[in-house]
Formats: sequence, C-alpha cells, structure tokens
Amino acid sequence: MTSTIEKRRLRSLLMGLALIMAGCGQSPEGSDTVNREESVMPRYALAIHGGAGTILRENMSAEREAAYTKILLEALEAGEDVLAADGTSIDAVIAVITLMEDSPLFNAGKGAVFTNEGTNEMDASIMDGADLNAGAVAGVTTVKSPIALARAVMDISPHVMLQGRGAEVFAEEQGLEIVDPSYFYTEHRFQQLQKIQADDNAIMSEHDADHKYGTVGAVALDSHGNLAAGTSTGGMTNKRWGRVGDSPIIGAGTYASNSSCAVSATGSGEYFIRATVARSICALMEYGDMSLEEAANKIIMEQLVEMGGSGGIISVDNRGNIALVFNSDGMYRGRVTAGSEPVIEIYRD
Repeated sequence: MTSTIEKRRLRSLLMGLALIMAGCGQSPEGSDTVNREESVMPRYALAIHGGAGTILRENMSAEREAAYTKILLEALEAGEDVLAADGTSIDAVIAVITLMEDSPLFNAGKGAVFTNEGTNEMDASIMDGADLNAGAVAGVTTVKSPIALARAVMDISPHVMLQGRGAEVFAEEQGLEIVDPSYFYTEHRFQQLQKIQADDNAIMSEHDADHKYGTVGAVALDSHGNLAAGTSTGGMTNKRWGRVGDSPIIGAGTYASNSSCAVSATGSGEYFIRATVARSICALMEYGDMSLEEAANKIIMEQLVEMGGSGGIISVDNRGNIALVFNSDGMYRGRVTAGSEPVIEIYRD
C-alpha cells in the first residue's frame, strides 16, 4: 500500500500541485459527502480540515493556493500511511494534526494567532470512539505539539482537560517537546494582531485579516472499525481574559463514538460550544435515526445558521461515510478512503 501512496505523490507533483476537484454524490451547497452501501464499506476512511471562512478563489494567489494544496495533501497522506498499514485511527489523527501544527499556514501550533497581550495560546483535543476516552488542553504556550499533549492527557493522566501552566508542567513530566514561546512567532500573524488592534481593538472577531478560521482537525475510521477525532487551534486573534473556544471542548469542537461518528469542527467557537455541535451530530444519528449527511446538515446548515454562527465540520461514520459540511464561503479540506484517490478542496464551488 505504501508504494501506491508514493505513486499518488508523484502524480501530484506532475500535476503541478493543482487542486483535485473530484467529488462523490450530490449534496446541499456547502457540503461534500461520500455515501456507501454496507456491502462496499471501505477498510478505512479519513477526512481533514485546515479551517473555514471567507475563502474566495478571487482572493487567493496561485502560489498560496498551491502551498495550501501541498500541505493538505501531505497531511492527508500522512494519515493514510498509518491507516493503510492497519494502524489505529488515533495514530492517524495525530499524524495529520502534528504535521499541520508544524505549518505556519494554519492557526495551530507554529501558525497560531496572537492574543491581545502579544502571546500565543493554543488549545487541542482528541477523542477515541472505541471507549469514549478523551484528552484536551487549553491555553498552552510552550508545547510544540498541543495535539500530542492532548493525547498524553487522554492516555496517561486520570483527567480529560488540563489548562495553562499545569498542562505545561504535565507536558514536561511526560517528556514532550518544549519550546521557547518565540517559536510560535510569525510576522504574518503579528501583523494581523497589529491591524485588528488599530481597528478599535475589535476583539470579538475570530476572523483573521482575510476572514478565515485556521483551526486544523482530522477524523478517521481504521481497519479495526474504530473511530477517532482531533482538533488543534491557536484560538482567536486579539483574544483576552484567557478565552477558550470550542476546539478543546469535548462535544463542541471534537467528538467520536463508534456507535455513530467522529467529528472535528472549525468556526465561530462560541456558537459551536452553545450548540454542542460535534456531539449533536452524533446524537442525531444515535437517537434520531439520521444519516451522517442529514445530521451534519441539520446542525451546520440549519441550527448554526439560525443562531448566527459560521464555520464547518468534517465527519466520518462507522460505515466509512464521509461528510464535510460548512456554511461559510470555503473550507480547507481533504478526504480519502481505501482504494480511492485523495480529494483536496478549498472553495465552495
């Protein structure tokens, strides 16, 4: 299987990193779905996101589009490498998100946005659908990979969520990579802070200067039938008072259960918390007898819109069906299943 993935990479290079605009099935505007009968359930399935928002083709340079496409494809293939080798869904999610955390293109890890105080505070969470175990961290400033720390909280600690300095002490005790806070400095993000502070200190905007959310996430179904979901973010530009969004909140930004689906969210965090978006989608499947596509559209395209929230989700159910649903103008996203070509998309159309 590894050789197959390598061939895909070569094909991607030959295509000049062009977007792969394939799709399976028709669905409501702002959503991508892959629906399968039980008889053709894939051995594994994987979906990823790198944020949603006002992402318009006319505002994107060819160079920047190629850069996003390249890193999304690399992240998707990193996760597929794990799944193709019969690895776990948890390991696949970690492989995807750690790679994206290392990229300054996304609002997570290296590319985290700045707080009002000029610092970078990161949140992350992960959940195992097999036993509903979960781990989350909030407001960390020195841990190179927040998603790795979230996993350590899940696997090693007796807790679900750690925050601030306590979370960093735990990371140090577990031997995770600790960096100087200056590691997270990027000029692009710093200039975004300067711009928003010059504009009446408008803190209540989770948008970057180009109006997009850069949170990253992944959901996976492995060959053992287990689901997992993970999300990592730098939060809100110019945030104050220790604000925490939906990304580290189990049930809001992240949820996974083998009885239904796995979900990772990106968007206006306060709304996603109030609507318990990730868990609500799973609950509609479990108790409302809805399909993954129906449940995701009910929450993202109806409830969130009525509330005034924007953003989207990626999801996969326990049969390998995938739904990527967003009510914004675009979402950096990708998906792949066993035996299929990877799909990378950015815009709504």
